[in-house]
Amino acid sequence: MAGNSGSRGRQTVRDMVLSMIAVMGVALVAYVFTPHGGGDGVHVVGYQVELASAKRAAPYPVLAPAGLSDRWRATSVSYQKDADGHAGWHLGFVTPDGKYAAVEQSDAPKNDLLKAVVTGYRPDGSASIAGQDWSRYQGDTYRGLSAPAGSATTVVTGSASYDELGQLAQALR
Repeated sequence: MAGNSGSRGRQTVRDMVLSMIAVMGVALVAYVFTPHGGGDGVHVVGYQVELASAKRAAPYPVLAPAGLSDRWRATSVSYQKDADGHAGWHLGFVTPDGKYAAVEQSDAPKNDLLKAVVTGYRPDGSASIAGQDWSRYQGDTYRGLSAPAGSATTVVTGSASYDELGQLAQALR
């Protein structure tokens, strides 16, 4: 019996080694066929169709930028109504400096929109952008610029600098 258990032990070790080789082979194949491009991982989205739909559906003038350089890359877009029936437009970007910036519009009360998109917001002065007065807000993570837009409020927000947020606000049409 003693000789029998030694042979079983060698077979178990051999099986474990073969299993490890098989797993490593699968991992190697997966590595070889996985793209390793030098891209920055930003998934760019088109937003023209969603913009046209939102403009038809929204009870306020929906705004989107015009004339920004191609270094502003759209990454998210949505138009939807919340549980209270308020219409919300969102268009997010990666800025030329690699930060996040978004256009947020809603016919919800201004403070509700600010709470949702500039968490922990507090007033931080004002700015005149393209002849329009915008209120500045600094939040826990994001900052924002806010201005009325018809029956809605527009907030340009994100981790981007006030300068880049101002560029986005200036491009809104």
